[in-house]
Amino acid sequence: MRKEETVDYHIKVVWHAISRMYNQGGAMKGITASSGFVLLNIDQDEGTPATKIAPLLGMESRSLTRMLKTMEETGLIYRERDTEDKRSVRIYLTEAGKKQRDFSRKAVIFFNDKVREAVSPKKLEAFFDVMTTIDNVIEENKNLDQKIQLIENE
Repeated sequence: MRKEETVDYHIKVVWHAISRMYNQGGAMKGITASSGFVLLNIDQDEGTPATKIAPLLGMESRSLTRMLKTMEETGLIYRERDTEDKRSVRIYLTEAGKKQRDFSRKAVIFFNDKVREAVSPKKLEAFFDVMTTIDNVIEENKNLDQKIQLIENE
């Protein structure tokens, strides 16, 4: 099977193009695509538990920890102990973080509007259905990495 015939090849190529686009646009504002997505997933009023952010973005918690540290150092977020559950930490946006979040939101809306202008609603619906199915395949095969290792040993 050629790489152009694989599902993951197309997803990866397009995701890298999207990420590059957001990184280039965010560079002038001092944020990355990843930090922009983190900002978009922090509740502006209530904050968000740190443990909830990684699953929302499909990230490893180690990667998120490093990113949150950088975002805190650059003044986009701050952390506070949860008033109800002292074991939990909530992430809040600073004023600078709120401005960057607004910029990120506008960038995402702009890009999605452009895609919706170019792709019919029927095709978008089919795309979302396919992506949901792919995600379900991944979820149903959580031990896929172990299965791949077994294939390698055959």
